[in-house]
Amino acid sequence: MTPEPHQDFQELLEPVLDPAFGMALSYTGGSEADAEDLVQEAALKAFRGFGSFEKGTNFKAWFFRILMNTAVSKFRKASRRPLEVDIDDTSPTPLLQQAQARGLDVDGSDPARAFIERIRIESIHEAIAELPEEFRQVCVLYFLEEFTYPEIAEVLEIPVGTVRSRLHRARKALQRRLLDIAVEDGLVPGTPAAGADV
Repeated sequence: MTPEPHQDFQELLEPVLDPAFGMALSYTGGSEADAEDLVQEAALKAFRGFGSFEKGTNFKAWFFRILMNTAVSKFRKASRRPLEVDIDDTSPTPLLQQAQARGLDVDGSDPARAFIERIRIESIHEAIAELPEEFRQVCVLYFLEEFTYPEIAEVLEIPVGTVRSRLHRARKALQRRLLDIAVEDGLVPGTPAAGADV
């Protein structure tokens, strides 16, 4: 007996709902209720368009493309607009190096990860939400959802080289903003050490 289309859809959708909700949070400024609404709206659109999904291909990438397009159209005219971050005007100095220059003492085999783990996940969502749309998309998929470069390229329908380029530039802006957040949260002092390259 052949499964009903809605049964196939439900089986494919179930495993991607949690990561989809995580991505939706980055579009809603951390509002769980709005994120749930966004995922539900995307799921409804996906169900209606399930006939266009090619069986055996990447359902997660297909659904995330629908979710991202829904988010962009839904929040494009929202009153809370992302900050216009100048992607090209960012210091190339790594985040950890700047933080250590300001007096942060992080020990261990992976001090950069130890530092990042001190920053609230909500703050990371906020920092990503402030990026321009094209950079926010690749950051959400790469940093929060752990998509590979080819998967991001498939979701956004852009070349892998463009994914790499956008991530490289967005990483710099994120580093600067996360350092500001770390200062605001009291993780590092606000004044750099004398002679520090920041």
